[in-house]
Amino acid sequence: MQLNLIKHSDDVFARDVYKIARVIYAETCAQSLRVVEALASMISNGARASGESELDFVMKSGLFECLDKKSSHHDLLNVNPNARTFQMCLRVTDKMLKHNLMDCCFGATKFHRTELNPSWSIARGYILDMDGLLFYT
Repeated sequence: MQLNLIKHSDDVFARDVYKIARVIYAETCAQSLRVVEALASMISNGARASGESELDFVMKSGLFECLDKKSSHHDLLNVNPNARTFQMCLRVTDKMLKHNLMDCCFGATKFHRTELNPSWSIARGYILDMDGLLFYT
């Protein structure tokens, strides 16, 4: 009988951290630690509510305008990985994925930047306005 040890792949975890951090950076422009933590919290809340992983929630929810190639924020996904502001996004994302980040957005599961007005937001009131992002439950 042979036993196979199943290990958690640090490469997969690091890849997920990097992908999510790039989206957080592109959506927030890393304006402040506060807004980066709030968006990471919203991702965690949204993933938990949808039953998806955080990465699946980011990629499938349709909330992240920067993932659209036509978006003015799309080019921000190509951030220099050594940029100090992106390193902040990486640290916050790592903390969020390890479930060590407090909910900084009052349970929000959706968001948009103030210059956008998605149809789903019309009938809702936002619960948090922070650095140009509006958060909703």
